[in-house]
Amino acid sequence: MKKLILTVFSVFTIGIGFSQNDLGFGIDMEGNIPKGLNVGDKAPAFVLKDVDGNEVSSEKLLAEQEIVVIFYRGEWCPVCTKYLSNLNDSLKYITDKGAKVLAIGPETLENSAKTKEKTDADFTILSDSDQKVAVAYEVLFDVTDKYAKKVKTFLRTSIAENNNSDKAQLPVPATFIIGKDGVIKFKQFDYNYKNRASIKAIIDNLN
Repeated sequence: MKKLILTVFSVFTIGIGFSQNDLGFGIDMEGNIPKGLNVGDKAPAFVLKDVDGNEVSSEKLLAEQEIVVIFYRGEWCPVCTKYLSNLNDSLKYITDKGAKVLAIGPETLENSAKTKEKTDADFTILSDSDQKVAVAYEVLFDVTDKYAKKVKTFLRTSIAENNNSDKAQLPVPATFIIGKDGVIKFKQFDYNYKNRASIKAIIDNLN
């Protein structure tokens, strides 16, 4: 029994496991290894639906304000929901700067709504279930079978099913601040999904 408890604890403390056959955190080295767009790059425009089914256009938003684009993994990810919940607690500091926060996940609208419910988000959560935006921002990766099985076992979620996809793929949980000129002015990108952009870093890089 003690051995079982230690095994479960180890799985969660190392981020549901990784090996030398991947980059860690489920990234399959035989697939595309994302690098993320860089500061100074023109941000790809997108139109996605929010949890209420309304279309949200990045171009229309940028005509009036800067936007903070945050990629997250899914409602099943406790690290993601905790981060988004904490972000929501400090949201006023961002909106006072005149910026709009958009959290983009690879999951379906239904599951995006679960993320909103779990985080009490007052910011906009968008569904990128066809993963075109994640591809455009160069954050998407194929998940190893080993990692997908561990998520299924310990978090009771099929990544592919959660995203209504025939393949398990996830975005690196990156953050981009896009200026009104459509150019990326801040980037936080880390394969370790536990490392996220701090509120201070976001605020410091807004006009």
